[in-house]
Amino acid sequence: MTHLLLYYILAVNLLTFATYGIDKYKARHARWRVREALLLLLAALGGSIGALLGMHLFCHKTQHKKFRYGVPLILLAQVAVAVFCYYRYTSMV
Repeated sequence: MTHLLLYYILAVNLLTFATYGIDKYKARHARWRVREALLLLLAALGGSIGALLGMHLFCHKTQHKKFRYGVPLILLAQVAVAVFCYYRYTSMV
């Protein structure tokens, strides 16, 4: 079970990072863009690390307050849930 969760987290972060890169490419070439809601949804689904890396490496969406503050808050919430689950379920064993 733990391996599946780790594979999921890796996959969603790679997908999120790639999506931020694709959106930046589209922005530079005046093409149809990826919706901001999808970028934030990917972060919320576990891709917050990929989103932060994409934001900083591609210099993308770093001026938008909902990304500059929202993505780190999503990451913080995900870490809090992970720590809670870890202590909750390891104390049961």
